[in-house]
Amino acid sequence: MMKTISGFSKMSKNQKIEWLATQLDPEAAGLVMGLNDFWHQDEELQKKFDEFSENTLTNFDLPFGIAPNFLINGSVYSVPMVIEESSVVAAASLGAKFWLERGGFEARVISTKKVGQVHFLWSGDKKNLEAFFELHKNDFINSVSFITGNMEKRGGGIVDLSLVDMTDKLKNYYQLKVTCETKDAMGANFINSILEEMAQVLKRKAQSCDFFESQEKDLQVIMCILSNYTPDCLVECWVECPIEDLGTFANEMSAMEFAKRFAIAVKIAEVDRSRAVTHNKGIMNGIDAVVLATGNDFRAIEACAHAWASRDGEYKSLSTVTLTEETFKFSIIIPLAVGTVGGLTSLHPLARTSLAILNNPSAPELMQIMAAVGLAQNFGAVKSLVTTGIQKGHMKLHLLNILNQLNATEAQVDAAKDYFSDKVISYTSVRNFLKVH
Repeated sequence: MMKTISGFSKMSKNQKIEWLATQLDPEAAGLVMGLNDFWHQDEELQKKFDEFSENTLTNFDLPFGIAPNFLINGSVYSVPMVIEESSVVAAASLGAKFWLERGGFEARVISTKKVGQVHFLWSGDKKNLEAFFELHKNDFINSVSFITGNMEKRGGGIVDLSLVDMTDKLKNYYQLKVTCETKDAMGANFINSILEEMAQVLKRKAQSCDFFESQEKDLQVIMCILSNYTPDCLVECWVECPIEDLGTFANEMSAMEFAKRFAIAVKIAEVDRSRAVTHNKGIMNGIDAVVLATGNDFRAIEACAHAWASRDGEYKSLSTVTLTEETFKFSIIIPLAVGTVGGLTSLHPLARTSLAILNNPSAPELMQIMAAVGLAQNFGAVKSLVTTGIQKGHMKLHLLNILNQLNATEAQVDAAKDYFSDKVISYTSVRNFLKVH
């Protein structure tokens, strides 16, 4: 059983590793003692990586790849993707190439607003609180001008402030809802700083309000925090072409049959939650890989995307298909709160490299790129499902992972690639193949 420890965060990395190793069986301890093999040789670079997190022991590497040929709004991008699943990059790349020949992706940013809330409890006559808010609304906004000044110079800042009555959900519960424009920054620290300062002003104003009853002066701020649900930070992306231009598919499937099967597959993800989760996971496979590559917060983006998929009370597909007699259109509308300045986007060398590869996009441009990659990934996955099936391509790409697990030689890898080019791949079949080769 692992022992408790005090002062762990003050230890050096080597001390942390050595302590952890003493708590484990010999095999696990040996693995832990080898963690320094993954340190960067550049000590300054390693120090920077250590400071990104807490109680850092080593680095965890993920493949950094590129999906080329993304034609988005008339410009071609090679998109950096950080992910451990090769089929994701392959599907995105194939989707990009498919639509490159059919006009590419179109995208537009609908809105880039983000929200934070001061959550507080207050008991009294609601009309008194509403009057208090209207009286001091400008005071609340002006009180944070020392925080918002630089953002306002860039065209951002507070765009709305409202009082939200939540007492039907929780007794005495209200919010100050602050809506912000943060331009190319994700803006979490900016918004949270605004909220915490505004909360102090809210409490002071309540305590000195002349028309509040004594109990109404006791306003309790519970917490101040931005919301990762950003339904007003939206991007739309779509591809469209004449159905006949879709071409032909496996098993001599016609363009029209493919379009109809594809539309039904997406419709299933609109009406069946079980399918919708996997369908949307495929979209986020592509988006998350770009989010990671550019140093953005994939956890926040994931949480928001899935909340958005449930906005009507049922969890549904994030993508939609529109078919006419002649035209196929595949589209997505999704909230993506991202930044291209500040935080890891500026500090992480590979995040900076990713943004440079993308020609240093603005945050709205990056939203459009991410949406296009998610749509391409989704198109590739659904295309496989309604034609050849998902496993054929997936397991072909997974073959190398199995061979590496089984310690295959270079000659065996080459032979296995040739042998399994037209056969079903499984761990057992690959292991049996290696026994005789």
